[in-house]
Amino acid sequence: MSGGVDSTVAAMLALRGGFDCAGAIMKLHPYGSAAEADARYAAARLGLPFHVFDFSDSFKTCVIDRFVRAYREGRTPNPCVECNKYIKFGCLLEKAGELGKNFIITGHYAQIEQNASGRFLLKKGIDPSKDQSYVLYGLTQDQLARVIFPLGGLTKEQVRESAYESGLIEPGRRESQDICFIPGGDYAGYIEKYTGKPAVKGRFIDTDGKELGENRGIIYYTVGQRRGLGLSTQNPVYVLEIRPEDDTVVVGANDLLYSQTLIIKDINLIPADRLDSPIKAYVKIRYNQPGQPASVRQTGDDTIRIDFDKPQRAIAKGQAAVIYDGEAVIGGGTIV
Repeated sequence: MSGGVDSTVAAMLALRGGFDCAGAIMKLHPYGSAAEADARYAAARLGLPFHVFDFSDSFKTCVIDRFVRAYREGRTPNPCVECNKYIKFGCLLEKAGELGKNFIITGHYAQIEQNASGRFLLKKGIDPSKDQSYVLYGLTQDQLARVIFPLGGLTKEQVRESAYESGLIEPGRRESQDICFIPGGDYAGYIEKYTGKPAVKGRFIDTDGKELGENRGIIYYTVGQRRGLGLSTQNPVYVLEIRPEDDTVVVGANDLLYSQTLIIKDINLIPADRLDSPIKAYVKIRYNQPGQPASVRQTGDDTIRIDFDKPQRAIAKGQAAVIYDGEAVIGGGTIV
């Protein structure tokens, strides 16, 4: 629980469904005190016992350290995917079991169904503006079997109305947000402070290898970036490639950002353990992007090749590529 609209309504619906519930919040870093107070208040209004679980050590290891390492290696990480996989649906599920609770219930906008063979399927939430299936692709069959998403079949407006009509949350109350461990969003500054090491400055070069100036350090840049480069060029330039081996950032024209093929590893497949033959599917390479038609082929035990029908802009190493068959998530992995 966060104390916001989504998790509070999810708890209310669980109680109405006859579940024996307890509320909980995860302490992940020093910035969660306001959310903890809100969550405790919401649980009290619902008559739920309330728990605070300190997962800060696991969060540091599984999310923050991976995040920092990715940026220092020239990749653009997705910490929400890691947090969902290892913390929310890892550590929290383990704690639930210790308390004798069979399931965890969250305010995510996604749906879980079980097919005729007993396999659990992950599907999009019906509200396309709120669907969170992209960051949940890493959930395993064991995790999906013990998770309930009461909001997946509702729109955000329906959830708001339910919250206000119940009197649990007043109109105009803040929206629940994922609590970022980097207040203000200054990723590079956070990494420098966290590691105690300033970023190593390097070169900007163009695609011909011509040096254009000095960069601030590769942690300050991501593929597709235009703003904040500090370069004076005749035409606009964008980050095309980041080379951690010599702290070089390659820049060039926008049309050079497009590519048609990517490889993912650390894959998780949901309807089946393996793709036995190539399939046609829709693939998202960032959270808010519509799925793009592509051919998908498993090339190894932990690798999948994706060939898009049309070139895609700014495919970034470290981000997630998630594969869909209509509304159902086939799986996904990390772009390498």
